[in-house]
Amino acid sequence: MLRLRRGTVAAVKTDGGRVVRLRVGLEDGEQRTAIAYPGLTGPVEPGDQVMVNTEAQDLGLGSGGFDIVHANLSRTFEGGPGPAHVMKLNYTSLQHAVEPVEQGLEEVQRPLVLPVGVLALHGQLAPAAFALAETRPGARCGYVQIAGGALPGALSDTVAALLARDVLVDHVTAAPCFGGPLEAITVEGALHAGAASLGWDCAIVGAGPGILGSASALGHGGMSALAAAHAGLSLGCDVVVAPRLSGGDPRERHQGLSHHTRTVLDMLLVPVTVAVPEPLSAPAAQELEEVLGGTAHRRHNVDVAALLESYAASGLAATTMGRSIEEDQDFFASALAAGAVLAAALET
Repeated sequence: MLRLRRGTVAAVKTDGGRVVRLRVGLEDGEQRTAIAYPGLTGPVEPGDQVMVNTEAQDLGLGSGGFDIVHANLSRTFEGGPGPAHVMKLNYTSLQHAVEPVEQGLEEVQRPLVLPVGVLALHGQLAPAAFALAETRPGARCGYVQIAGGALPGALSDTVAALLARDVLVDHVTAAPCFGGPLEAITVEGALHAGAASLGWDCAIVGAGPGILGSASALGHGGMSALAAAHAGLSLGCDVVVAPRLSGGDPRERHQGLSHHTRTVLDMLLVPVTVAVPEPLSAPAAQELEEVLGGTAHRRHNVDVAALLESYAASGLAATTMGRSIEEDQDFFASALAAGAVLAAALET
C-alpha cells in the first residue's frame, strides 16, 4: 500500500541538477533522507511542509532506499503546459505533458541504420559507453532509458557524467520512464528519432538505476532487455547484447552468467550478437559457452584487457553492488566488450 507521511524540510542540498536531496523531519520527530524532483513538485526550501512517500525506507530497500517528496504543501506549482500535449505518468496524480521525440516522424525507413547495444543493468552503461568512445572516438551515441529499474531520468549521476564528457550525446526517457532531457512514447520511437532526426550513429538501451526483482524466473527488471532487443530487431537494427556476468556476486543465480541473461537469450525470437570479453573467469566463460552453443546467437569475442585498465583510471563509476573492478572484473569486462562490439558494428 502507498505510504505518505507529512514532514518539514530541514535541509536542502542541490548541485544544480534535476534532483534535490533533502533532510525531512517527520511529524513524529524522526529525521529522514529524501529526494525531490522539482520538475514534478516545484522548488523545495527549508521550512516547507511536504508529503513524502516513505515506502522504500520503511521496507529497508537497498536500492532506492530513500523517501521521495510526493507534494510540496507550502507552495503552488504551475509548470505550465506549453505546446506539449502527450502525457507521461498518465492517469496518475503526477501526469504531465511532454513533447515526444517522435513528433513529426510519420514514416519509418527500414532497416534502420542504427546499431543498438542492449544492457542488462544500469551499471553496464558507463563502461559500455566508455569502450565505445575509446574504440570509436567521435561516435554519436544516445542512451534510451527504459523500464526495469528507476523510472525518473534525473536520478542517474552516471548519465549526467557521461553527457558532461560527451561520451553520450542524448538521454531519452521512453515511457514509462520520464524526466530525461528528451522524452519518447516508445523505445521504437526513440530509436527512430535517434536515426532520423537526432543524428545518432548508435544507441544504448537499458533500464535506469536499480532493478526490480522477485527471485522468480520472469518477474524481474532484467526482462526489459528482451523487449529492448526486440524493439531494435523490429526496426532492422544490428543488436548487441551485453550479458550480465559476475565472478563476485554472492547470489548463486547471478554468479557466472546471470539467469537474467540466460532467460533473455533463450526467449529472443531472432538471433543477436552477444559480446564475449576476454579475459573472463572460467565459470563465466564455460556457462556463456554452454548457452551460446545451443542457440543461433552470434558471439563476438573482444580482448578488453587494455580497456579494463583505462576504464579503472577514467573516474567513471567503478563499482557494482558495492564491488570494485578488482572484486568483480567479469561484470565490467562484459560491458566494456559490448561497447567495443557496438563500435565495430559502426564499421559494417
